Amino acid sequence: MELLHQQRRRQTSVLWPEDVDRRLNILVRAAAAAGERTSRAELLATLVAAVDVEPEQVAALLHHYRRLPADALTDDQDRDDLPAVRAPGPRRVASA
Repeated sequence: MELLHQQRRRQTSVLWPEDVDRRLNILVRAAAAAGERTSRAELLATLVAAVDVEPEQVAALLHHYRRLPADALTDDQDRDDLPAVRAPGPRRVASA
């Protein structure tokens, strides 16, 4: 049986506020705190797959997001209770 998360990949580009991007990093760290190893892409896919395709529910989510004040995610910036997560890929080498 093929699983959804194993299907062929499609790359997308996302342009969004910096605080939302930081929130995604916090969510990856929260998953790590729960023992899950994941990526930003997998977490985004998880969130998209979790939302029911109900027009009123999607509209309510949009309306909620659009009414958030600019500082709505400020508390996320200092989450010392969550582990640090290294992004996948090659590490930068310090220049001598």
